[in-house]
Amino acid sequence: MIWNYEKMRKTFQNLQKGEQRDGQQGRKANMKTFGFRQHMNGFWTSLSNSQKLVLGIVAANFTVWGLWRVARLQPMMMRYFSSSINHPLPSMVLATFSHISFLHLFVNMYVLWSFASVAANLYGCEQFSAVYLSGGTLASLGSITMHKLLRRPPSVSVGASGAIMALLGIVCVTYPNAQLSIAFVNELFPHSFSADSGMKAIIAFDLLGLALGWRFMDHAGHLGGMIFGILYAKYGQKLVWGKRESIMKQWHNVRGKP
Repeated sequence: MIWNYEKMRKTFQNLQKGEQRDGQQGRKANMKTFGFRQHMNGFWTSLSNSQKLVLGIVAANFTVWGLWRVARLQPMMMRYFSSSINHPLPSMVLATFSHISFLHLFVNMYVLWSFASVAANLYGCEQFSAVYLSGGTLASLGSITMHKLLRRPPSVSVGASGAIMALLGIVCVTYPNAQLSIAFVNELFPHSFSADSGMKAIIAFDLLGLALGWRFMDHAGHLGGMIFGILYAKYGQKLVWGKRESIMKQWHNVRGKP
């Protein structure tokens, strides 16, 4: 909410000073016209704000994956970048950006890139960021809670799956008739199904995995993220983001007039 306020404040200041158009022209003038730098600048400027945000999340996940490769950082990574009932509270958020195997990282980032831009365009970068982090955190909480309730031995959980499930729930509830397909499988066996059917199938699969005690995936974390996404799409935006005006007014009083 504060980020949303600061963005609006900066836009207002630019309009007051008449710098918005000049700034855009200046950025274009500063673009390099040769080699690799030119291609990178062209690629970056072609992205929407939501795509830039998602690309930043992907970069953060790759960075954390790289840190897991450093042997002397392993104890710190295990404590703060994996979620478990015995780990510090920040691990519930940081585990959302953490992957140990490259396959796990690749699959999650592929799905994230497929769905995240839709949710970011729907909510805007500020609200999307809050939803993504909240979805990942509540997925970690759901995983820890179910392990405690089912009296299963403590385990660690990593990955962006919970946050991605939250986005998937939002997209499927908002666009229930959208046609989806399973990545890569569609190349061999063309198929499609509605977003609503896909969401229900994922929930059923995770409920089955939770009931049978499958350990290959964190089914409780997936369900926690999915349920949060569904509830936020139905009620959260109105009950939470729709009432941000009071928070923004308080922050405005702290910041003062532009």
